[in-house]
Amino acid sequence: MTQTIHCPTCRAAVAWSPESRWRPFCSERCKMIDLGAWLNEENTIPGVELPDELIDEFREEDPPRD
Repeated sequence: MTQTIHCPTCRAAVAWSPESRWRPFCSERCKMIDLGAWLNEENTIPGVELPDELIDEFREEDPPRD
């Protein structure tokens, strides 16, 4: 039995099967809309703000890029 889920972008029903090429999205368009939201920082994963000392320490460890 194939499970049906909802597209995270438009909420259309999507069969969770190998035939559903863009799963969990219903189409390439919905997949690209979601990707655009991540790239525009409309979607984020919450995290803890790092203290400035740690950020500076990481910057010092990074080698310069040419």
